[in-house]
Amino acid sequence: MSSGAADLRHRKKQNCLESDKMAPEERNKENSKLGGSPKYLLIQRLAKLFFGCLAAVTSGMMYAVYLSTYHERKFWFSSRQELEREITFQGDSAIYYSFYKELLKAPSFERGVYELTHNNKTVSLKTINAVQQMTLYPELIASVLYQASGSEEVIEPVYFYIGIVFGLQGIYVTALFVTSWVMSGTWLAGMLTVAWFIINRTDTTRIDYSIPSRENWALPYFACQVAALTGYLKKNLNCSAEKFCYLLVSASTYTFMMMWEYSHYLLLVQAVSLFLLDSFALAQTEKVHEVYKIYLFSLFLGYLLQFENSALLVSPLLSLVAALMFSKSLQMNMKKGTFMSRLLKVMYIYLVLTITVTLNFLLKMFVPHKENEHLLKFIEVKLGLNTTKNFTMNWLLCQESLQAPSQDFFLRLTQSSLLPFYILVLIICLFSVTQVIFRRICGEPLKETVKLEDGRIGERPEIVYHVIHTILLGCLAMYLEGMKYLWTPYVCMLAAFGVCSPELWMTLFKWLRLKAVHPILLALILSMAVPTIIGFSLWKEFFPRIMTELSELQESYDPDTVELMTWIKRQAPMAAVFAGSPQLMAVIKLCTGWMVSSLPLYNDDDLLKRNENIYQIYSKRSAEDIYKILTSYKANFLVIEDSICNEVGPVRGCRVKDLLDIANGHVVCEEGDSYAYSKHGRFCHEIKMNYSPYVNYFTRVYWNRSYFVYRINTVISFQS
Repeated sequence: MSSGAADLRHRKKQNCLESDKMAPEERNKENSKLGGSPKYLLIQRLAKLFFGCLAAVTSGMMYAVYLSTYHERKFWFSSRQELEREITFQGDSAIYYSFYKELLKAPSFERGVYELTHNNKTVSLKTINAVQQMTLYPELIASVLYQASGSEEVIEPVYFYIGIVFGLQGIYVTALFVTSWVMSGTWLAGMLTVAWFIINRTDTTRIDYSIPSRENWALPYFACQVAALTGYLKKNLNCSAEKFCYLLVSASTYTFMMMWEYSHYLLLVQAVSLFLLDSFALAQTEKVHEVYKIYLFSLFLGYLLQFENSALLVSPLLSLVAALMFSKSLQMNMKKGTFMSRLLKVMYIYLVLTITVTLNFLLKMFVPHKENEHLLKFIEVKLGLNTTKNFTMNWLLCQESLQAPSQDFFLRLTQSSLLPFYILVLIICLFSVTQVIFRRICGEPLKETVKLEDGRIGERPEIVYHVIHTILLGCLAMYLEGMKYLWTPYVCMLAAFGVCSPELWMTLFKWLRLKAVHPILLALILSMAVPTIIGFSLWKEFFPRIMTELSELQESYDPDTVELMTWIKRQAPMAAVFAGSPQLMAVIKLCTGWMVSSLPLYNDDDLLKRNENIYQIYSKRSAEDIYKILTSYKANFLVIEDSICNEVGPVRGCRVKDLLDIANGHVVCEEGDSYAYSKHGRFCHEIKMNYSPYVNYFTRVYWNRSYFVYRINTVISFQS
């Protein structure tokens, strides 16, 4: 085994040396053909590289400035008080930012980390490791940077925090620019990628709705990893560039895994893409397996540094990579061109999948894990393999991000011309890849270098990888609308690459067998003319809209919530525990620092059960039942939200109160219609009437148009 690995390393080193030696000779031949001096062409290449890098960095910086300006116009951040700014963080975003605040208030960084890993001041009757459970590594990094850079006297913590996130989004756009540039050879493709990304911002990023969300921190690193992987997969890459790409893939893969708890699922999609790429012998096996090793290293290092996170050990990614590494020798023997190797090639995919499923099953048997069980249950229900009355599962199924995408999504992509060009590029690449696979099955080897006149874009491994990757992500996006934020950015990149690539047009002309016009000349002309026309049309139609969007001052103010938080900070005891909807509890925790009974987190069974129990305040349960539930979590105050209690949802059956009635068995079906029935009235309505027995258990202490706050009585009077 060790001798085989040594031979492999020796062959890779020899290939690198040969490519480095051949590169100057090939360049000299090319120079003589073009009639230019090597010095002149070197200057030309450096100038192209310089201006391309300048355009990429400028695009990223401009996008970050654009996000900052839009955010200011939307929330009037600079003219708001601290409390009003914090209210703009909603749901899980409020929780993430609240822990960032706690880290900055701690006497030292070490003490702050300890308090987060042994946190008993957030959720009542529960001590949690917030760093592990909520993946707070971004907040740890942000707090260290804020204090180490001496920014306390220069910039406020909230501006520093959102500034980092906006900066990462700029890196995200720059990485997509570079990926398209590397694939097409022209930074015009990068410019078109950025234009499509910004125009379709509603479908490419969630930055408008949830700044601190984990994917906004993580996806820029994944984009960097994809850009580096694109370069790493290229043929005839010199050793220096290959090592640089390898190191960048390693660093960005591990960082991505540390930033987002669900990162290994996205890496699984990538690993499947590489597996299919390697199965059809369309890429160098050595390079693909080096990426597999990066996955293994990142998983085990992540397991150790994420407090022995068992979810990484039972992840399908680990099982798939282990199965692929186990089958490595068999796959290498298959590529020798014999009849047996071709027969085994058909069985190879089945073998790997069988080993993957078996290994994953065994790991789940012997490794204790609970983190992602709710995700598997959700998938079962979503696929129709199971039915449930469980409130949490049905609530998740009703979320817009977990529904199939609407027609408006495809209409928006079509109006920006993105979807038509993506489909065109995808069809051409797919047909070319199919031709290449057929040639490989017939025993025809791949060309070492693919020239423009060959018209074989499907022989470039980095192109094939992106085709497979976008197809897999597209399948997920067609099933879950929330996945569009992973798919659409790479649709922008692939479409821009295609229309700017002479090779893609040449591949099309080879099939059409053009004779009237020289195909190479026409391909070069179209690779410049088509993106230019697209760019001008996008500029004319969408640039005025973007400028109008930035110039308009939007009113985003919630006085009722501001009043509620102000009352809590002034009137509620420091030791009070608040109960209510998880989304509101997150805001209360951020704005006041008071302890709460639940949080909007869905990776902990106990918190999920808490959320369901406390949501019973909107169900048809008795005052005594609700009192027992709230006191079991040591809650002192109850907050009723009028928007939930009187919710009029667009889809009947997806309102919180409807889901609670289903879970509690309070739904009666008559003549095809369903009705909610219970001997008790809806608690959130009845408690406002101020009659017994509700006044015996609860005393109203504050109210406004949106919120009703009740103190939970410790001494109960049963007088009528």
